[in-house]
Amino acid sequence: MSEDKFQSLTDKVDDLIDICADMKRDNQLLKATEISWQSERKQLIENNKEAKSKLESILVRLRAMDQS
Repeated sequence: MSEDKFQSLTDKVDDLIDICADMKRDNQLLKATEISWQSERKQLIENNKEAKSKLESILVRLRAMDQS
């Protein structure tokens, strides 16, 4: 194998290593973002349940007042 071909192959391997490192960092960032979104979603669902419960309570009281 000629020196030029060997250097070209070495450069390509180095490029692949860099690409893999970049992809690993991107993947870690995406996973962290996903965890953050899942946490936010869980909180929003909990807030929604709480609001729904309060609204149902208000409706019950309004119906009770209407029937009085």
